[in-house]
Amino acid sequence: MTEAFMNTYHRLPLVFKEGCGAVLTDIQGRSYLDFTSGIAVNCLGHAYRPLVKAISEQAAKLIHVSNYYESDTGNAFAEKLINVSKMKKVFLCNSGAEANEGAIKIARKYSLKKYGEGRHNIVSLLGSFHGRTITTLSATGQKKFHKDFGPFTGGFSFIPAEIPALEAALDEHTAALLLEPIQGESGVIPLSVEFVRRAAELCAEKDILLIFDEIQSGLGRTGKFFAHEHFGVQADIATLAKGLSGGIPVGVVLANEKTCEVFEPGDHGSTFGGNPLAAAAGLVVLNKVSDPVFLSEITELGNYFMDSLRSLNNKHISAVRGKGLMIACDITLDAWTILEKLIEAAQDGQEGLLLLSAGPKTLRFLPPYIIRKNEIDRGLSLLDKIIGD
Repeated sequence: MTEAFMNTYHRLPLVFKEGCGAVLTDIQGRSYLDFTSGIAVNCLGHAYRPLVKAISEQAAKLIHVSNYYESDTGNAFAEKLINVSKMKKVFLCNSGAEANEGAIKIARKYSLKKYGEGRHNIVSLLGSFHGRTITTLSATGQKKFHKDFGPFTGGFSFIPAEIPALEAALDEHTAALLLEPIQGESGVIPLSVEFVRRAAELCAEKDILLIFDEIQSGLGRTGKFFAHEHFGVQADIATLAKGLSGGIPVGVVLANEKTCEVFEPGDHGSTFGGNPLAAAAGLVVLNKVSDPVFLSEITELGNYFMDSLRSLNNKHISAVRGKGLMIACDITLDAWTILEKLIEAAQDGQEGLLLLSAGPKTLRFLPPYIIRKNEIDRGLSLLDKIIGD
């Protein structure tokens, strides 16, 4: 471990040197099953051959060109995104927070140009997480992330995911409703079908933009390209990032017919957004996750994972929930302690296991889409043993 970094992360004591599939290897040569995918980033696992090939070939040709111009790979990536998402146009950037910033700017300009001043409020949910910039923190409905960083950007309000609160909040001052279909950082909490459908009805009726933050839940993670497809609704704006380029930084804002012409030259930008390297990687991921057969395999693996987790019948594990390969369970023990014990198992000559927490007593599972059932079995067997001990 190095002392060179700022003290921003509560790190576990591991230094990795390589990975293959769903397994990572540390600098001591010890192996760990990866049920985190780099927090939903390495969606096709580590050292995925088509991804490695595409990145290597693109790096040998062209890594970056400014947005004064276009690139052939960037164009192909943008067109593939539109084709797969069924949206109208895309803005390319580098991260989920940037994507959500772009979505917020589109919403505010749309309302300003159409309705004038005073219709700028963005409504989001208690328990939500939308990023760590000052504005995306302002849109995040968790006070623990706000401590020490005010004052925040104005014009944001938070409601519980309840229909009466929704109906009261969407008023003449509201520009947009910003939702995660499944709240990831607060514990993999799916919104109810009734709530989301009522939200879509009200937004359409009042011309309030419906923004879906699909940073963690999108890109096939739940067995559909967008998690909001499970609710049978459409987005005015959707954001993606994390796994979109399999590990290369990327973020996108996708706009429908209503919102796709809001931005004009000079309104927004990104130095690295849409660079050919990220685009080449993104094409590999999109080609894979746009395959309906592959998406059905994610659904099957997710069901197998959750059924296996429930079947452990461990008295310390409760409330298994999720969709596809976005899964969580509550435990009676301290989650961070479990994460530590799971990696210590590798020091005893066993295979270790990497998990995520989502609160003090919640474990979160975001394995790569290429995980195999026998790997799920091995990982859950170790988890059961560690929790039991």
